[in-house]
Parts: sequence; structure tokens; C-alpha cells
Amino acid sequence: MLRTPSLEPVSLNVGGTLYTTSSETLTRFPDSMLGAMFRGQFASSRDQMGNVFIDRDGKPFRHILNYLRSCHLDLPEGYKEMQLLKREADFYQIKPLLEELAGRERAQGYALLQCNILSQSQTVHFNQKQGPLNYTLSTCSLTVYRARLFCTCPGLLGLLCSRLGCPWPPQPAPDGPQRQPPCHLELHWGPRPAELPHGEYGRLGLHQLWAQGSRELRDGPAFVEELLEVALGQRFRVDSLLPEPGDILNCTSLRFLRY
Repeated sequence: MLRTPSLEPVSLNVGGTLYTTSSETLTRFPDSMLGAMFRGQFASSRDQMGNVFIDRDGKPFRHILNYLRSCHLDLPEGYKEMQLLKREADFYQIKPLLEELAGRERAQGYALLQCNILSQSQTVHFNQKQGPLNYTLSTCSLTVYRARLFCTCPGLLGLLCSRLGCPWPPQPAPDGPQRQPPCHLELHWGPRPAELPHGEYGRLGLHQLWAQGSRELRDGPAFVEELLEVALGQRFRVDSLLPEPGDILNCTSLRFLRY
């Protein structure tokens, strides 16, 4: 006998993660597996606490349930588990969600990433205290790096900024309009030479760049290594490298494509 959907709370245990919703939400799409289950077309299992038990991954079910509630798919920026979500949507047989996921794959499939890295060496003169009223003029060399990136997928730039501890997206003025994440990003940094005092380094207006807060990027190759890990992790592939394709870490112009 088919059950009539209601707004009474229903507790679900999905792979060990508990959710509370209603049978009306779960039967939003009657032809889906959840629609059939909660309309009584086949029996459901329960855990020791009486919650309906579904032996699936509980983490992506959050997005499944939110879609059932609103018929909108709202994913966080840089969401990296699209294949898992697609597989779960297929298991639950929610056809409108499957169609939206397929559309997003087509729209987001192609992307371009271009990165140019510039470096400039300079000599810094500073006074170094040797004792009371005793200063000597010292010099050291440092290199300032500038990376200019353009990507048609702003989410990738956001992932890179998150990895490097940089703010993303740039914050608008308090009374200004909200802006879409930009497709351009410019980073500049200058590793501090060991012989340059911290105070003198700070007066130069430079800062260091760290990967995940633990590894300082002291040169261009270290930055390229981080960029490669992020880009390849987002299914980008190297398209062109300059000046020497055989030495990718020392390249100063890199282009990636995602098909």
C-alpha cells in the first residue's frame, strides 16, 4: 500500500551520517529510488535507533537532500567531488539532478589557464649595528618574483590562493556591489635573504610566500611546483611551456588546457 507523503520528521542514517527531513521532501521526485522507498513501494532497513538506514556515502547526501528541498544545486566554490556526487545521484535515480550535473560538466569542461612568472634581482643597502653607536654599511642581493595568472575557471585561482594563504576573492568596498570572482590573479613575493634583518626586510614592503603554511616558496620553480599540483588536480593538462619545455619547473610561461 502506498503511503501519503507528510511533513512529519524522518530520520535517516546514510552511511553513518544522520539527517532529518520529511517524507514530502524525500518523495519530491516519485520516480526516484527515494520516492519509491518513502511511498512504500519497497521495504527499508533501520538501524538500532530506528533510523532509516541507507548504505551509501553520507557526505555527498547533504547535496542530494538540499536539491530535494529546493530543486537547486548549490555547491561550494572549488567543489572537487563531482564524480562522486554524480554516482550518488545515479544511485538515487534523481533524473533532474543528473541532467543538471551533466549540463555543468559540459559547461565547465573546457578551461584555459595561463601563467607568466617574472623575476627581478636587486641589491639592498642597509646599516647593520655592530655595537653602541657603531654601524656598518652592508649589502645583499634579493630576488622579487611576480606571477600573473589568467584562468577561465576562477575556482582554480581560489584553490591556489587557499593553498598559498592568500585572500580570495578580493573583497569589495564595504558599500560597493558584490562582484563575481575575477579571472585574473597577480601574486608577488620576495624571499628574505638570511643576512637581511627582519626590520630592513619589512621596510622594503615585501612578503614571503608559503605553501599550506609550512613550506616557503623561495624561487620560481617552487611556485611552479605548487601550480602544477593544483592545475593537474583539476584535470588541466600542460599545453605549452617556455622557454625550455624540457625543464618545466624553470619555465616562466606556462599554459594549461582542460577539455
